[in-house]
Amino acid sequence: MSDHYLYPGMLFAEPHPHRVTTVLGSCIAVCLFDPMCHIGGINHYMLPLWNGEGLPTPRYGNVAIELLVERLQLLGCKASRLQAKIFGGAAMWDNGSSSASVGERNIELAWRILDRYGIPVVSSDVGGGASRKIIFFTGTGEVLLRRKQGSAPIGPGVGNGVAIGGNACSAVVQLPTETPELPRAATGKHSFSGRR
Repeated sequence: MSDHYLYPGMLFAEPHPHRVTTVLGSCIAVCLFDPMCHIGGINHYMLPLWNGEGLPTPRYGNVAIELLVERLQLLGCKASRLQAKIFGGAAMWDNGSSSASVGERNIELAWRILDRYGIPVVSSDVGGGASRKIIFFTGTGEVLLRRKQGSAPIGPGVGNGVAIGGNACSAVVQLPTETPELPRAATGKHSFSGRR
């Protein structure tokens, strides 16, 4: 199995199994998996909406999720079979504002677009004040998760690490704190930045 590091504003989907690592703060990673094809993909978006200026890249949630679904369909997956897992969306800096943080807006957008596609969310770990490191296994749909506490408090029921769903393809496992860091360098040859 090959390793890949996913940088912010990128997505990854390949026909062969990979172990994809990414680190999230207020950003969101949506992991999609087709249990019939045993193919999965992941994105890492930074902001919820592309405003129409510049290139429509996976930096933006509305672009990143749609591109990931399209890429998986090109690999033989069916949107009707896809299962989703959502991670990230932390409020990394508590600014005392009553307006929704970037993390909250990113979370809301992921749920809304996945609902529009009819893709069920089988697991999520979102919100709160903790950054997250996830490792997504594209051939099984499994995700390993480690949280690091940030400066914003975690509210009740937010960022609590509860896995939704009970089968192997919805597993969320928290990594112990002493897990060594994986290499951050990657060739990027399998990442898609949105340019065609």
